Amino acid sequence: MISSFIASILKRLPLREVWAHCDIPCGIYTADPAVVAARTVLKMVEKIMNPPAPDEKNIDSVRNFHNAMTRYVLVKEQHAQKCKEELLILWTDYFKQEHLAAFPDLHEKFWKAAKLCSKAKQEVSREGAQALLAAVEEIADMFRKAEAVKR
Repeated sequence: MISSFIASILKRLPLREVWAHCDIPCGIYTADPAVVAARTVLKMVEKIMNPPAPDEKNIDSVRNFHNAMTRYVLVKEQHAQKCKEELLILWTDYFKQEHLAAFPDLHEKFWKAAKLCSKAKQEVSREGAQALLAAVEEIADMFRKAEAVKR
């Protein structure tokens, strides 16, 4: 009964196609979360590579060292994934075909940045984390330029 009622209403209403990056067309995009995530990855890599040495004779010091290292790795992993997710939102939802004229290497830059996110999860490398941050900052610059044209 209800489904036939809804079907009859839908037949009478004019439908039009709409596009949005999510279920609610908010139009809110920013590269900031990806930049912060990439910076966090670099900071965690630096902490992992230069940890304060525990006092081997003090079990609490050793436990705290292992706890800190575990947390650094976990945060590095989480933020590398967050960075990738934020980049993919910009790549697949914000940037459109018309942006390719201004940024012909857009797809290549995003693809490489997404790969750097994966690499940041796989290893502890200052150079890799710096490359990720540089790639994300370059994309953020592209985003700012695209936004400036809209205004």
